[in-house]
Amino acid sequence: MLRRRGLLVLCLGLALAKPPPEKRDRVHHGQELSDHPHDDRQGFQYDHEAFLGKEQAKTFDQLTPEESQERLGKIVDRIDRDRDGFVTQAELKDWIKHTQNRYIFENVQKNWRDYDRDGDGRIAWPEFKNATYGYYEGEEFGDLEDKQSYRKMLARDERRFKAADRDGDMVATREEFTAFLHPEEFDYMKDIVVTETIEDIDKNGDGYVQVDEYIGDMYTPESGEPEPEWVQSERQQFLDFRDLDRDGRLDRAEIGHWILPQDYDHPEVEAKHLLYESDKDKDQRLTKQEILDNWNMFVGSQATNYGEDLTRKHDEL
Repeated sequence: MLRRRGLLVLCLGLALAKPPPEKRDRVHHGQELSDHPHDDRQGFQYDHEAFLGKEQAKTFDQLTPEESQERLGKIVDRIDRDRDGFVTQAELKDWIKHTQNRYIFENVQKNWRDYDRDGDGRIAWPEFKNATYGYYEGEEFGDLEDKQSYRKMLARDERRFKAADRDGDMVATREEFTAFLHPEEFDYMKDIVVTETIEDIDKNGDGYVQVDEYIGDMYTPESGEPEPEWVQSERQQFLDFRDLDRDGRLDRAEIGHWILPQDYDHPEVEAKHLLYESDKDKDQRLTKQEILDNWNMFVGSQATNYGEDLTRKHDEL
């Protein structure tokens, strides 16, 4: 039995069990790009980790300046996706988001062979369906107690696969399959995330989330147990901040506002910063040479680390 099929059985088991009386957080929070302060006067470690990711930034810190610049040049070629010789703010932002989500892509890579059965570098819907549901589906889910739940899960997976498949051929590239497995990380998948959230929480099937449904997704009380203070606080949160039009229920837009908030956009801010600091001719785009001329802001090396250490020691005196 493949891992995902086992995972589905586990998920079904959890769905039938009573959830613990603790808060469940459906909100997708934006993550910080680095733990270092974003202050260029103290060095560029924040920018290095934002641009490369934390692990890659450590690797660059061990390179000579020449090696760092050579590798940076290769990265620039990858960032320039339309191959026009310029790196735009949008391309920089996409790259930063990619590096920050590298753990997601690594997870997809780890499980890729389970689904790409013919080894062509893409995953067709029948490949995924057969690897995940094939055994059960062939027998009409005959040996499972909760057949209807499996049928719903199959339909839900197919709908999400179609949403992730941008060109509509029902064959997922690596990026499309990543969007399928981690839809909350992709802007074009937000609608399907909202749809699935409504299906999870909307118990009366009216297409909205009432306050009791909202609370019920987080908390199931014991019989006769007084409602904890945090649950009462969540009821007030629903009224004050979730239900924006004060009609007593959450519609699709309000649910999207709740679970996918428009937080401070860290990749956008960092892309603007790198562009501003490197764009010598102020044409709102970067050539490879402009980036390489400012290479020590984008990537580290043994030399930049030594210089930053001297600066810190001088400041401490």
